[in-house]
Amino acid sequence: MGENKEKDKMNQETVNTVSYEDYADFGEEEIRELLGKGQYTRLRQIIKELNDADIADYLEEMEEEEVIKIFRILPKDKAADVFSYLEIDQQQSVITSLSDKDAGRIIDNMMSDDAKELMEEMPANVVKRLIANTSADTRKAINHLMRYPEDSAGSIMTVEYVDLKEHQTVSQAIDRIRKVGVDSETINICYVLDNKRTLVGTVALRYLLLSAPNAVIGDIMHKNVVSLHTLMDQEEVARQFKKYEFTAMPVVDNEDRLVGIITVDDVVDILEEETTEDIEKMAALMPSDKPYLKMTVFDAFKKRIPWLLLLMISATFTGRIITSFEDALSQYVVLTAFIPMLMDTGGNAGGQASAIIIRGISLDEIEFSDWFTVVWKEIRTAVLCGLALALCNFAKLILFDRVGVQVAFVVCVTLLMAIVVAKVVGSTLPMLAKRIGMDPAVMASPFITTIVDAISLLIYFRVAALVLGL
Repeated sequence: MGENKEKDKMNQETVNTVSYEDYADFGEEEIRELLGKGQYTRLRQIIKELNDADIADYLEEMEEEEVIKIFRILPKDKAADVFSYLEIDQQQSVITSLSDKDAGRIIDNMMSDDAKELMEEMPANVVKRLIANTSADTRKAINHLMRYPEDSAGSIMTVEYVDLKEHQTVSQAIDRIRKVGVDSETINICYVLDNKRTLVGTVALRYLLLSAPNAVIGDIMHKNVVSLHTLMDQEEVARQFKKYEFTAMPVVDNEDRLVGIITVDDVVDILEEETTEDIEKMAALMPSDKPYLKMTVFDAFKKRIPWLLLLMISATFTGRIITSFEDALSQYVVLTAFIPMLMDTGGNAGGQASAIIIRGISLDEIEFSDWFTVVWKEIRTAVLCGLALALCNFAKLILFDRVGVQVAFVVCVTLLMAIVVAKVVGSTLPMLAKRIGMDPAVMASPFITTIVDAISLLIYFRVAALVLGL
């Protein structure tokens, strides 16, 4: 009875103090103000109405002590939802600052995939303490997900979903959704299993609501189910979502037993992660999970130095080529002035080709079997680009630089040939990398530029020797 009076009192307080105008523009400063005044009940009621992602944004700018107070004020289910939106370093800070009981309560109310991701980033001793304070079901779910290889479908799926049986009626199915749906990742799609938990069909909530209460699930379910395998790479998972345009897809094991689902919000995270990794590799950086502003100077150093060392060593070949033609250059010193232009143009041409091919491979538009088609297209494109640049450059050399016709001819012929070579190298290397199991992004601009620079110089001096008689 006393509990009911307390609830009535809180509801009345909500009516008296909370309206849309109160929280429509509610933000970080308002939260801090209520915290400072100790108005925790009012803050709790208002903050419950805010979007989880917005609350997480506000907490990013607040002091750790203030953040901890907020999490102690929030209802446990709301706290878990907000917690899942925080950056991993702030999650670690919050979870280690809370009491074991409060931390366990948050983890229990998180989706299993989010909880598993958090545990992977925490020190082993902290994980052991947190796991000990979670429920048996939570421990089982986290341990289940951790069995799968990193970046596989099994490692990113969640085990919270609605499962039904073929023999159930629509009325029974809706009753089950009411029972387990609140703790499920999504209820829009329900998964129909047989007695061995083999996935035999799916049924959308919409069809359940539109069907007769006594209709049997086996008669209205969709039997042609598209599923993902637990060991499927996360990049392929993203491609499957793009192909079928689903908001959720089931994940099955070798026996076609349903073990989890992946939702489209997980795919958004995958795409961001994979795109970031490709961009870093294409820029000759070692991939890292840390945001730039969270990265120390030493972290940045470790990301950049390996490729810089490799490219510096490989660039020494370019220097050796120039050294070997010192005598020829001494006779025609003017040739030296055009080396940077030839190398830069060739490198840019190769970078263009590699970027297009790498993107095509990542989108599953280009296969190794398309090698001849790709190379032939790039050769024709290179000839057109090379001729256009060579003609413009020839006019510039004659009219403005006042060099001889023979020197201009050498430079322009080299320019044309360098662009053709660059396009072929830039389009071929990513496809070869994919063929042998490497990430095509590794064969990106910096690496290709080094190769093209060396080849361009060799072409330059050979053409010069033939035309100028060096």
